[in-house]
Amino acid sequence: MRQRSKGSAQSKPSSRTETSNSEDTVVLVAKRSKYVILALFVLVAYGTWSVYQHQFLNLPKPLGAEEVGKRGFSEHEAIKHVKALTQLGPHPVGSDALDHALQYVLQATETIKEKAHWEVDVELDLFHAKSGANLMVGGLFKGKTLVYSDLNHVVLRISPKYASEAAENAILVSSHIDTVFSAEGAGDCSSCVAVMLELARGVSQWAHGFKSAVIFLFNTGEEEGLNGAHSFITQHPWSDTVTMAIDLEAMGVGGKSGIFQAGPQPWAIENFALAAKYPSGQIVAQDVFKSGAIKSATDFQVYQEIAGLSGLDFAYADNTAVYHTKNDKLKLLKPGSLQHLGENMLAFLLKVATSAHLPKGKATDSRGKSGQDTAIYFDILGAYMVVFRQRFARMLYNSVILQSILIWTTSLFMGGYSAMVSLALSSLSLILMWICAIGFSLLVAFVLPLVSSSPIPFVSSPWLVVGLFGAPAVLGAFTGQHVGYLILVKYLTKTFSRRNVNLPFVVQDDLAKLDAERWLFKAGLMQWLVLLIMGNFYKIGSSYLALVWLASPAFAYGLLEATLSPARLPKPLKTVTLLIGLSVPFLLSSGIIIHLVATLIGSAVRLERNPGSNPEWLGNVIIAVLIAAIACLTLVYLLSYIHISGAKVPLITVTCFLFGISLTMVRLGVVPPFTEDTARAVNVVHVVDMRGANDKKQEPVSRISLFSTTPGNLIKEVEQIGEGFVCGTDEPLDFVTFSVKYGCWSDKNANIGWHELDIPLIHVENDTKGDNRVTHVSIDTKVSTRWTLGINTDEIEDFQLKGTYKYL
Repeated sequence: MRQRSKGSAQSKPSSRTETSNSEDTVVLVAKRSKYVILALFVLVAYGTWSVYQHQFLNLPKPLGAEEVGKRGFSEHEAIKHVKALTQLGPHPVGSDALDHALQYVLQATETIKEKAHWEVDVELDLFHAKSGANLMVGGLFKGKTLVYSDLNHVVLRISPKYASEAAENAILVSSHIDTVFSAEGAGDCSSCVAVMLELARGVSQWAHGFKSAVIFLFNTGEEEGLNGAHSFITQHPWSDTVTMAIDLEAMGVGGKSGIFQAGPQPWAIENFALAAKYPSGQIVAQDVFKSGAIKSATDFQVYQEIAGLSGLDFAYADNTAVYHTKNDKLKLLKPGSLQHLGENMLAFLLKVATSAHLPKGKATDSRGKSGQDTAIYFDILGAYMVVFRQRFARMLYNSVILQSILIWTTSLFMGGYSAMVSLALSSLSLILMWICAIGFSLLVAFVLPLVSSSPIPFVSSPWLVVGLFGAPAVLGAFTGQHVGYLILVKYLTKTFSRRNVNLPFVVQDDLAKLDAERWLFKAGLMQWLVLLIMGNFYKIGSSYLALVWLASPAFAYGLLEATLSPARLPKPLKTVTLLIGLSVPFLLSSGIIIHLVATLIGSAVRLERNPGSNPEWLGNVIIAVLIAAIACLTLVYLLSYIHISGAKVPLITVTCFLFGISLTMVRLGVVPPFTEDTARAVNVVHVVDMRGANDKKQEPVSRISLFSTTPGNLIKEVEQIGEGFVCGTDEPLDFVTFSVKYGCWSDKNANIGWHELDIPLIHVENDTKGDNRVTHVSIDTKVSTRWTLGINTDEIEDFQLKGTYKYL
């Protein structure tokens, strides 16, 4: 603020304080209209949703066979394959339905072979895999040895007829035909198989100009532990020719199929960005997936770890709550989903298969480690994809970090002791903001299981989290920041009273408020600078978000607000500073944030890998902390504008109203936690307990067991079923592919449906103890097609599985 001669005026005052003496009149603006703040919040909400809609919900028009001709991709044709496969019902490994699915895919590929271009060589192989042992270095199956046998795959190789060298330089496109035992698999992964069949049809008309072959692998055994991909890589003769792997997967039903893993070589993602018509992919998803936050695994892990290949991993991720449940149905597959992936993949394959620069050699070592200069990638509104390499990213990040530190150091040096204390107090406001935001949200997380019929009542209606967690998070963030603001104002008032003794106290107070507002804005810059430093140090790919949330607001502040002169009195922050500073960050991150939260909410139905092992409130806590963190990170600049405005009471009122109405709807059951299309997954297992039967004569004990990976007890389900079920933790050894620490069981009518001669038997051939204990075990599986050998690691500290696996 400047002192002006009598009669002068300062523009755009919302309110003013005038002090007159014989020489000067001071005019000071220390208030902002609440309607401006309201308009800003409305703009943020509308803009955020618009970005998300453009980036993730805007799907292309499905095309018919006549529209695309022989060489294009038709969703109408692909959807016929999805219908045929889903009509078979669930088709897990070992089922007759899977045999029918294999035959369907085999017939479809034979038709492709018959109609291929005359200069294209199409080779078809119904591959029967021998027994093998799949040991994963990391990921979901880390520490497990998965033994498999009797797997069948359909393998299709398309190459130019008169270029024999192309067959020795192949691109692998892979997905799986099998489903989990409870789902017909429209999303996971009949949609992927259908896209591959339509892609193969199109590629078979183009391949006469290829320099590389394209291998389409339709495998089985993925749901059993990535065994299909492992058996192909370790046993099939064509696997040695593969130089790049593309995996198609689903963690939901439809929507845009985006890249969530790429590399380690950047060549594939760089060429995808150039070729794709509707590019979709976020390295944020890759960071989240590799962190283990999403309990899943894909065949891409095998291609990287076992084969040392580089490539791309795609996945559908809409409606993740139905993933691996009975609701993975065709009716939930959005029109345009297959067209989106199909057109992207066809354009990509046509580009890379005709390239003479396809990378060769292994991209990773035997442990899956890579020394490659990996890629940072993200799409903008689903229309453009930005790709740059980690080496360039580090140079860019280091440059911004050094410049930021230099500016901060210069500013603090010129501001002196007062500036250092102000920075410390504004940093305190950040800490209080995080504490209150997380604290308010966590309180709701612990209360929800007490007032709701389900610990996670928002699964079928994800928008509920806006009121249940978002509103408390925003209220907490503002409360914490406001407490820090008041402390900062108190200190700055004393500072201005010493520096400007001629100014009235009320003017000094207004000056302190304006300066505090500016320090809170700059504290937001400091927050993102710290995150950028950490992300750069640990080479986190999504650190580019910290860069844009730091650089863009800092540029706007430096352009319109900043001064290094401590003699200049503060003025109110300009609204245009906020608009310019946040436009790029919200454009690049708001859609990703909504998509990420929706994906994690849907994943809450599979939170418990070992049912009963986690408290009921854990899922709520994870979502609450995530949303509180998002509120603190993205609203830190906007919240700094509220403290001198009249929007404090409206903000508190609106957030309390949103929370109250959301909690009331949950409490009264107006919005049910699960619906017909988003049902809770409850597994029913027939358990035959033969513990101790090896050494002495013992009759098998039979019971029916219920368990669920969705948090919450099974009391209501048991009441509806009847049959004398008892729930608790007394039968911890009920499992299919994992242990169950909480479940329900009943022996009523449990003997119906099986014969004693059908029970699998385990026999210890010999058990010798020396330096190492060696136990030879034989299992007569009888009529069972899926079985698990459990080893009690509470009694056996360490073991290795060796020897020969024989299957008759």
